[in-house]
Amino acid sequence: MKNQKTFTTRRGEARDAAISSGRYGFLNGRDIRVSAGRMERGRISGAAQGVMVGLLVLIVGLIYVAQGAQASGLDYEISKIDGEISELRAEKEDLAIEKARLTSVATVSQSEVAVNMEEATPENR
Repeated sequence: MKNQKTFTTRRGEARDAAISSGRYGFLNGRDIRVSAGRMERGRISGAAQGVMVGLLVLIVGLIYVAQGAQASGLDYEISKIDGEISELRAEKEDLAIEKARLTSVATVSQSEVAVNMEEATPENR
């Protein structure tokens, strides 16, 4: 045999590459079934399934926490704006009272400008 490679097994035995590939019965039938079971397509081991489920739960949990944080942030903004609205309503009421005071007939008739006014004559009309 030309260019035959050899390697050392875990037990320290020297083996040919051709023998290790299973051509010469190095692997018994049981080992072949086990290795073939690991290589089946579409199969995922229980540990891998557990990890995948764990990651899925973690991702869903992170999304839930992020949504809660966003909702509480929006709630804070809403309460801040509600406070501003109530302050502006109070200021509006104060201004309405001030307007009524300034435009009342008694106030206008007693003002310095009204006292200094002359009555209109037919010539001034």
